[in-house]
Amino acid sequence: MSAPKKRGLPKPLPDGFILTDNVKKKWRLGKVVGQGGFGLIYYASQDIGSAVSADTDFVVKVEYHENGPLFCELSFYKRAGRPEMMQKWMQSKRLDHLGIPKYWASGQAEYNGIKYRFMVMERLGTDLQKISERNGGRFKKATVLRVGQVLVDILEYIHENEFVHADIKASNLMLGHRNPQELYLADYGLANRYCNDGVQKQYHENHRKGHDGTIEYTSLDAHRGVTGSRRGDIQILGFCLLHWLCGSLPWDGDLKNAVKVMEAKDRLMDSLPESVQQLSVNGASTAEVASLLLYVKSLNFHDKPDYQRLRQILSTGTKEKLDFSVPRGVGEKKSASKALEPPNRGKARCSSTKHQPAMSSIEVQNGQRKAKGQGVSKAKPVAIGEEDDDEEDDDEEDEGGREKKLKQASCNRRRQNVPQKSDRVTRSLRSRAGTLKSYKEDDSTNDDDDEEEEEKEEDVRSNPIDPRYIRGPPKGKRGRPKMV
Repeated sequence: MSAPKKRGLPKPLPDGFILTDNVKKKWRLGKVVGQGGFGLIYYASQDIGSAVSADTDFVVKVEYHENGPLFCELSFYKRAGRPEMMQKWMQSKRLDHLGIPKYWASGQAEYNGIKYRFMVMERLGTDLQKISERNGGRFKKATVLRVGQVLVDILEYIHENEFVHADIKASNLMLGHRNPQELYLADYGLANRYCNDGVQKQYHENHRKGHDGTIEYTSLDAHRGVTGSRRGDIQILGFCLLHWLCGSLPWDGDLKNAVKVMEAKDRLMDSLPESVQQLSVNGASTAEVASLLLYVKSLNFHDKPDYQRLRQILSTGTKEKLDFSVPRGVGEKKSASKALEPPNRGKARCSSTKHQPAMSSIEVQNGQRKAKGQGVSKAKPVAIGEEDDDEEDDDEEDEGGREKKLKQASCNRRRQNVPQKSDRVTRSLRSRAGTLKSYKEDDSTNDDDDEEEEEKEEDVRSNPIDPRYIRGPPKGKRGRPKMV
């Protein structure tokens, strides 16, 4: 069997499949519950004799053996993510929580001749991307600042162990399975070492490796193909915080063009703090994010960030809880945009016909108008009842071009043996059921008929009409007029 593509998602393993990790411990797979990077995520259990419960505390991430992301993630955990290391760090910093998911085991497996790599992890809850989508892309300001503080704690630990994360985003931030007030930074598939045994890598642009990471948030260093840096992680954090405060980013419309995104980020960084402060919405000031990005701008590539200063920039004075309820103004924003929408399509079509050429013939079939004749643009659907196949309708005519249009309409009507009007005479559309939709043009002259007489055959205006073209009552089954 040929080897699978290195960058594709793996074929699912069967429910109940048994994995054996590197220390010969066995794990039973449950159902697939998600995917991350280029791997599938399964529920898992240490009890291999029973089906995996939906309340289990473990998940297993599985990728093809040839894939790179899971290998990178395992490298991070083996060097910097061991539980005893994190516990020691928390004690030294007096932290109650450090949001890095616990690593339990890893190994390799084979099924149907295909090799897989797997990693057993602590199970987490929902990710912030799902919450963000529910909230219109925004979080409350106090929650945004609190999330920023938690991430500064996590990044400080990662950086102290010579790694950068390089892919901070809402879909990689997850709440705790048992405690939703705990926040975790997951997915270390793009994590890399910026420093080897105390020797930091040099700044070197490589455009063949440019724009790595998630395009909305990736750092300007990454856009230029420079290896990951600590200032890059803090800049990514700043772009994320700005998005969660405002609900969008200035370069959202150019995400398919990485160069344009990079240029937009350059402009934003060059014009700080005003470029960020002016993006404030619904009273939620972005001054703190502007200060954070201004501090990032002051850092050189090799500089170590002042993490305590970053915490102070994002501080609210109290240790706020994570509140992911809908921010104030999200619904109002939708209502405001709705109020700015143009009139409904039916009305827009009626008013726009004033500037269309006169139509030689219009058939109304199944709620649509079909235009015939020379020089007539395609008619748009009209929301009315089913009409008689032979009934006709003239569009409203513009005053400036009426004489020319009447001349063309006259030729068309002669060919169809239909009497001509000398000036503005509008035929109405009548459904078989007798329902009438009246589309009136704006004009200073009004009809003398009452509203109860709307179903008359002709809507005659106050302008005089040549007696030769005045029609009598409708004749025949379809109500077509006879020539005078």
